[in-house]
Amino acid sequence: MKAKIVRIGNSRGIRLPKLVIEQVGLAEEVEMEVREGEIVISPAERLRSGWSEAARALAAQGEDQLLDEPTPTSFDQEDWEW
Repeated sequence: MKAKIVRIGNSRGIRLPKLVIEQVGLAEEVEMEVREGEIVISPAERLRSGWSEAARALAAQGEDQLLDEPTPTSFDQEDWEW
């Protein structure tokens, strides 16, 4: 597929067809890199991607406990209402 490079302010850009954006799963933010003379655009990795799977794996191994004992504060004892 060919596309024209267009002026966007002082920069240049390429308009991507909606179908291409949907097929690749692009959102508002993308990763862009140059590889061997080519521009590669891919979906940006979501923040905290994989955290839920990692938490489940830790729980399955019994590694999801606090590292330190809780230290009660005056807020816990006097101000907090359950």
